[in-house]
Amino acid sequence: MTKRLFRAMFAVALAVLLCTVACVLGAVNAYFTKVQARQLQVEVSLAAQAVSQEGEQFLLALDRALDCRITWISPDGTVRYDSQEDAASLENHLQREEVQQALSQGFGQSVRYSGTLMERSVYVAQKLSDGTVLRLSVTQSSPLGLMLQMADSLLLILGGMLILAYLLSRRLSRQVLKPLNDLSLDNPLSNEEFEEIQPLLRRLDSQQRQLRAQSTELKQKQKEFNTVTRSLNEGLVLLNSSGTILSINPAAASLLEVTPNCLGADFGIANRNGEIQALVDLALSGTKKEQTVSLSAGQYLAAVNPVKSDGEIFGVVLLLFDVTQKYRAEELRREFTANVSHELKTPLHAISGYAELMQAGMVPREDMLRFSQKIYSETQRLIRLVEDILRLSRLDEGAADMQWETVDLYAAAREKVTELTAAAELSQVKLTLEGSAGEIRAIPQLISAIVFNLVDNAIKYNRPGGSVTIRVTPEEEAVTLEVRDTGIGIPEAHQERVFERFYRVDKSHSKAVGGTGLGLSIVKHAVRILGAQLRLESREGEGTAITIRFPREETHTA
Repeated sequence: MTKRLFRAMFAVALAVLLCTVACVLGAVNAYFTKVQARQLQVEVSLAAQAVSQEGEQFLLALDRALDCRITWISPDGTVRYDSQEDAASLENHLQREEVQQALSQGFGQSVRYSGTLMERSVYVAQKLSDGTVLRLSVTQSSPLGLMLQMADSLLLILGGMLILAYLLSRRLSRQVLKPLNDLSLDNPLSNEEFEEIQPLLRRLDSQQRQLRAQSTELKQKQKEFNTVTRSLNEGLVLLNSSGTILSINPAAASLLEVTPNCLGADFGIANRNGEIQALVDLALSGTKKEQTVSLSAGQYLAAVNPVKSDGEIFGVVLLLFDVTQKYRAEELRREFTANVSHELKTPLHAISGYAELMQAGMVPREDMLRFSQKIYSETQRLIRLVEDILRLSRLDEGAADMQWETVDLYAAAREKVTELTAAAELSQVKLTLEGSAGEIRAIPQLISAIVFNLVDNAIKYNRPGGSVTIRVTPEEEAVTLEVRDTGIGIPEAHQERVFERFYRVDKSHSKAVGGTGLGLSIVKHAVRILGAQLRLESREGEGTAITIRFPREETHTA
């Protein structure tokens, strides 16, 4: 901008300078031409009087005294005398402009240029009393010739003026643009140097307000977007059409094992999962797809969707949904179905087999009682299995039809200890109840099922001569139930799965003691519904301790 303004100002200054020089030279030349013409008029008048009196003798006397050329012309145009040329060699002057004017008006004047336009001649003629014409002429330089004669001086002056114009143009251009360069774009209306640009400044101020508002809104939306994406458990990645990462939330960075500061990096370089990269490549080509992939955190559903506008792909959205629990639930459901079928078939086959033998008369009379006892035992096992399955199904629905009441956990434990004392004595296991009364808000049926299953398991999976200790410990905000045994214990590898349905650590021992494999699963579901906390501690060969902390206030957990 400064250079353009400087060049414009310098060009204007140069043009004005040249025009001024030309005009001054022209004016000076015109002025001196007029002065010289008046002098010639005076001189020709004086010379005409002298020639009228003295004739050619006067002209001969003036030949070397005057700087001008004198020509005496007869009425017919013949040159009678010329101060610079031989009169006889000159052509007839009758048609000359100044001669014609003198013959017709008594006085004539004209200016004629030489062939090169470097010089011009001024002619003044006056008619004498005898009809002849006396003409005086002088040769002077034309404006162009005058400029050539003054070339050295003019060049010196022009050079000085050009330097001055350059310096002034440079200074003025900077001074003119300095206020513009110093404009405060953050507050345009504070600039008052130029009234001419006030409309522009007002428009800039309006645009600045709009930009600030849009920037604030954009920052707010970006903050909201970042807050939402950071809180998502699902992974979210936004890519542009070149596969460059525009946004990635912490969940996605953790799942894909990339650094959160990988924004601007190529996704193909930052990501090392081939399945994910293949899906992204499909999306960049315009294909939407979903696929389950295995990540270090488990099974995830990867959904890629190209972002299109007017048929052109602008980017890709990648979402990662955790489906580990879904797959696990489906696996457990399949296992549960298979286990239920197996557990139901086993006693039914036994009952059917014993009944067929008895029906066919193949059982001796003395064995009839033993076979009847077997049928009864398998029937009771089948009944317990069906009851446990129904109980679990009811717990899965949240036990919404059960009533919450105030329950004394110590009294409930004492009741179940009394109920299971006979089974403990049969297994040569000592039962001990410790603690004191502790009331909680709970569902009595669930408390009863929890205590029964924990104590029953502690007896069944104990050793002859072992012990089971049930302790109820009241606290300020909760009551703790602990069931500790000195039984066979649970290997560490199985401790996370013992609460699954039909899961048995030692299947042969479970069948020997008549377990259904659903007791601890019922306990887990009941604890969840009551909003309690469960902790398992066990060492193989040393025993197991299960602790449940029940809140005193009523707590509903879906």
